[in-house]
Amino acid sequence: MLKTQLIPYNDQGTSLEAYCVHDDIEKSKKPIVLIFHDWSGRNSFAEQKAHQIAKLGLVGLAVDMYGQGITGQSKEEKMALMQPLMQNRLDLQRRTLAALQMAKQLKIGDVTKVGAIGFCFGGLCALDLARTGEKLSGVVSFHGLLNAPEFKNSHAIHAKILALHGYDDPMVPPQQLNAFANEMNERKADWQLHIYGNTVHAFTNPDANDPGFGTVYSKCSDERSWIAMSDFFEEIFCR
Repeated sequence: MLKTQLIPYNDQGTSLEAYCVHDDIEKSKKPIVLIFHDWSGRNSFAEQKAHQIAKLGLVGLAVDMYGQGITGQSKEEKMALMQPLMQNRLDLQRRTLAALQMAKQLKIGDVTKVGAIGFCFGGLCALDLARTGEKLSGVVSFHGLLNAPEFKNSHAIHAKILALHGYDDPMVPPQQLNAFANEMNERKADWQLHIYGNTVHAFTNPDANDPGFGTVYSKCSDERSWIAMSDFFEEIFCR
């Protein structure tokens, strides 16, 4: 049986709240997967992913980048929430680290096996957590923004990286892909990039279907990317 709970935590005075899902019958400690939401905030899509992660036998932890109960509804509201963190990646990375520290205090989790996934803006958050040099097991970006922070980090990336990308994504031009690949090599990361043809941004989210904006759901790419993520976690957590 899956159990859900809300977990409050804090980042320099900002109250945050994570949504945690885990199997309450199996008592052994399980690997933890942080789930970073898209630009909307910690909404039902992120919580659904926490349930899907828990069904894989892991702890699904949908974390909060904006503040307890804060979500955007319109594109304008979502942009207003996301932009301050996009413009100050040190603040963004600090907030991802606050989520990681909260996760490491979970008694139900195996804190030696912590991963992260993220969608769109959340993909960038998961990658930026890896960019801090924290010793995570691995992170997965689903149609994430791939651009590096404006500041340079010289230390190695310890987390294994899996980026799942739509070839026709208008928000991640080819030069950003090349820069990302070069960055991963320079930082000595163990990284993979899977590219799905005839696929644009937000391909995992049926509710984000807006062709004029460059976001279209793809059932095929959604299913293939989840299988790729599941195989990745099987590798890093179980072998």
